Amino acid sequence: MSFSLILRALICALLLAGAARAEQVTVFAAASLKTALDEIAAGFEAATGNTVTLSFAGSSVLARQIGLGAPAQVFISANPEWMDWLADQGRIDPASRRDLVSNRLVLITPAGHASSDPLADLTASTGRIAMALVEAVPAGIYGKAALTHLGLWDQLAPRVVQTDNARAALALVATGAVPYGIVYATDARADPRVTQLLTFATDSHPPILYPAALVAGQENAAARSFLVHLFGAEAQAAFVRHGFLPVED
Repeated sequence: MSFSLILRALICALLLAGAARAEQVTVFAAASLKTALDEIAAGFEAATGNTVTLSFAGSSVLARQIGLGAPAQVFISANPEWMDWLADQGRIDPASRRDLVSNRLVLITPAGHASSDPLADLTASTGRIAMALVEAVPAGIYGKAALTHLGLWDQLAPRVVQTDNARAALALVATGAVPYGIVYATDARADPRVTQLLTFATDSHPPILYPAALVAGQENAAARSFLVHLFGAEAQAAFVRHGFLPVED
């Protein structure tokens, strides 16, 4: 056999071996993480040869799907409560759970609008306010808590338009369908079609934390590797670029 044939055979064997080692990991993640995780997953795939499938929705929807047996290997929630809910069912690996990043809550309006007193303008207005589901989705829960803390919830509740997740609320404001929205700071940063009017004080709502964990019984080597990657310097730097805040140990 000629050297060129031997070399081709060796290359084919190496490629087949690499393909055999490559694995797929399915990640269920809060919708507000989309922009950052798309970038992080692409970097992980390029470095490892593994394939990452990202599924984004409200944390409540994803947690319920995992509870029903959806084939996810990693879950990243936008609040601890839905991770606790899965933990109570034995659906996550408790040893793998760790807070990944943090966020802030903001009031937004379509780009080009400004206000010297956003809360006064908000209460004086009759315009709708886009928020994620206030009893189920973390962004909505945080938003209701902030407005309640300010003594404004009862007054503003009739004007709230509830959406399935924070990114859907963002879209309503970005397209001009409603004049106000309460979303995460990272959502506002991700869309130039909106302007951030104010940041709610951190003591006006529960801490905004994103816990991540392996789904019990579903994990594989790629999932474990991806979870480690999320806490590495490269991924954490990407989260910060997209406006997330690091979690203090």
